[in-house]
Amino acid sequence: MAFYDDIFNIFGLRDWCNEKTSDVPMSMSELLAKTRGESVTASAEVFPFPSLDNLNKACSAMPRTREMTAGVEDGFLNIKDSLKVVLDPITQPLSWFLDGALYVFTSIPWFILIPMLILSAWYVSRSLSVTILVAFTFLGFGFIDHLNVAIQTLSIVFVCSTICVLFGVPIAILMSKSNAFERVTIPILDLLQTLPSFVYLIPLIFLFSITESKLYGIAIILYAIVPVIRLTNLGIRLVDKDVIEAANAFGMSNRQKLLGVEIPLALPNIMAGINQTIMMSLSMVVIASLVSAPGLGVLVLRGIRNLELGVGLIAGLGIVLLAVVLDRTSKGALTRINKSQHQDK
Repeated sequence: MAFYDDIFNIFGLRDWCNEKTSDVPMSMSELLAKTRGESVTASAEVFPFPSLDNLNKACSAMPRTREMTAGVEDGFLNIKDSLKVVLDPITQPLSWFLDGALYVFTSIPWFILIPMLILSAWYVSRSLSVTILVAFTFLGFGFIDHLNVAIQTLSIVFVCSTICVLFGVPIAILMSKSNAFERVTIPILDLLQTLPSFVYLIPLIFLFSITESKLYGIAIILYAIVPVIRLTNLGIRLVDKDVIEAANAFGMSNRQKLLGVEIPLALPNIMAGINQTIMMSLSMVVIASLVSAPGLGVLVLRGIRNLELGVGLIAGLGIVLLAVVLDRTSKGALTRINKSQHQDK
């Protein structure tokens, strides 16, 4: 007898329990037990928690947890085609950008590409140490024949981080100007920030073909856009109220205050958000290699699948070096902005 049989009998629900049967898909444990010719071992708990599965043992009309998860799956599959019709044309430009960036970055000869990267690092950071680090890193990638895959990873990070900034900063500005919009947006950001990175890929695999670049592009953007939104919103809200009052006294419009006062003063926070977005984009690129994202992540995955220790370790160290380069370059830009703001004061 199941533990909760008496409860259903006391409330006169036994007839209801006997009339209805739960048509539930077989759970994985039941399927494995059936395959092996075994029976699922019953729980030995003295007072089991009244979960759906335990209640189902006493009353077959009660749904089981497997029915709940199957219902979620069926609900998503029922709206999948409608979602695909809406999302396909909207997200198609992302595939074009990613494919175009991969083609451009990988088509440039190394003797042009590496000097371009070195000059870009100097222009952004104005730091000799950062520039030397960039030079040695990409020359090292070329020396071990990893330059092409490193450039593929870099191009994906570049496109996804740029899109995160283009969408994230306006969203953050709206949040800073509207408390109601901020209250609505923050739970969404919390969800995106705490959702495990692998979970982003599950619904996208059902919506898009695994050969489409936008599959991993959307996952990277959703995962990496949160920091730039949060820190931009925080930076604008932390602008000194006295400065805003002075701008109002000079008769500045809202647009003039935003572009001429608030964004320049919030720029250190914005740059910090961009730095974190770049780092999160890079970390997600490695996971996105599971769904055809090219680059260093493919070599890491190959090392895991084929137990090629050297391949996986070298690719992993390459990702670390790329992360250090991107981090130091963006932080160099932030330091330069802070110095220029202190000099203006």
